[in-house]
Amino acid sequence: MTPRIAILGAGPSGLAQLRAFESARNSGPGPMPDIVCYEKQRDWGGMWNYTWRTGLDENGEPVHASMYRYLWSNGPKECLEFADYSFEEHFGRPIPSYPPRAVLQNYVMGRVEKSDVRKYIRFNTAVRWVSYSEQTEKFTVTVMDHDRGALESSEFDHVIVATGHFSTPNVPEFDGLEQFPGRVLHAHDFRDAREFAGKRLLLVGASYSAEDIGTQCHKYGASEVTFSYRSNPLGHAWPEGFSEVPLVTGIDGNVASFQDGSTREVDAIVLCTGYQHHFPFLPDELTLRTNNRLYPREIYKGIFFLDNPRLMYLGMQDQYFTFNMFDAQAWYARDVILGRITLPDRKTQDLDVDNWRGREERLASAADEIDFQAAYIRDLVDRTDYPEFHVEKQGELFKQWKLDKKKDIMGYRNRSYASTLTGTISPPLHDDWMNILDDSFESFLENDFSTRPSTVPPAMPPTRRRTAEEVTLPRPAARPVGVKVVRQPPAPRAAAGAPRSGTRST
Repeated sequence: MTPRIAILGAGPSGLAQLRAFESARNSGPGPMPDIVCYEKQRDWGGMWNYTWRTGLDENGEPVHASMYRYLWSNGPKECLEFADYSFEEHFGRPIPSYPPRAVLQNYVMGRVEKSDVRKYIRFNTAVRWVSYSEQTEKFTVTVMDHDRGALESSEFDHVIVATGHFSTPNVPEFDGLEQFPGRVLHAHDFRDAREFAGKRLLLVGASYSAEDIGTQCHKYGASEVTFSYRSNPLGHAWPEGFSEVPLVTGIDGNVASFQDGSTREVDAIVLCTGYQHHFPFLPDELTLRTNNRLYPREIYKGIFFLDNPRLMYLGMQDQYFTFNMFDAQAWYARDVILGRITLPDRKTQDLDVDNWRGREERLASAADEIDFQAAYIRDLVDRTDYPEFHVEKQGELFKQWKLDKKKDIMGYRNRSYASTLTGTISPPLHDDWMNILDDSFESFLENDFSTRPSTVPPAMPPTRRRTAEEVTLPRPAARPVGVKVVRQPPAPRAAAGAPRSGTRST
């Protein structure tokens, strides 16, 4: 019988899984499984979809996205490049190594637009519950179809969880926080850096979210940015207006106290304190329990749930690599489902997990972590027909990226790198990143990028704090002729009471 597959989520991980099956369908004969992908949002893209909403969406579902305006890639696009679809192929020309969110999203969606996978996705459909029967060896997936306003259940032979793990905030408590007179929010709800122009901002946390939100707010006019770290400071050579202090011990009015005995007045607090792996639609016996690490213990090859390998998880690791790692996992999961790869017995799986975890626990530096994740991806792709993308070379780019950030945290996005696919060195940005206030798709791609004047007069010194008046954005420019734009039409609504077909990313 034709196996039935449920994919939960149509973000980068879920779309990678759909692309993997479509690649197998196009590459040779043989039966393909019956696939349904459930997506809570009205369009694919998962975390890459920006919304002004926070808290709950229009259907009362928790808002998935943590995206904010003015977000730019914080890593070289050359480390995000799909093995079978280069940036040059998509845009028809080289673009800089650090594009803004809308440009990256356009690229990611461009690849899936080329394949016929949208038909599998049921949009605006939230997963409510997944159960498994030992007797039938099948999963029952119950979903809420918000277009029809109805619950429904279906049986599947395999379930692939591709819902991501950067949506459910981890929110600590600090004494006095409930009486703080200013704005308090988690990074998940951060949307617009201009909200904090002229403000003294406290960011609790010392990882990528704090680093990026802090630099964004500085760029758009925050008067002071303070990082409060639990273990180690970020340690960059911050410009005037930045500082790093140990963890918050309490809040009294608008005065924050820290473990080193220092205090300072702040106007707003953003909790950049990470996210939880949260699967409210799964029973305890099917739930992955892990913190954010490079190799979770409960999943073989970082994919197959040890207690029930018919249940698979994609993208649940801490990540240097993203899109190609999701692809590597999706291709491997596909080949197991199609019978091209046979899973070993439970004892062998446990030993393999122990081996990888032992290697992870011996890692001593960021460079070691990058090499570890590159080796993990290599272990997957060498067993499937996924195209070569030189994962080790991308790892070397990540190491250079870490060095560039350490040299110039406010200017590293001005650097250029060579594609591991095409060999092309990206052109520079049209201006210093600190001076580019308009991050729109149209404004970015109207630039030639083939040349940059050797003396570009800066609009203002890169490290000077902007005032609220200085962050007024120009009107977006007209879209340049000939630029490829990917637009996804909304999924058609079914008539009231009619069954709805279609297919859903993280």
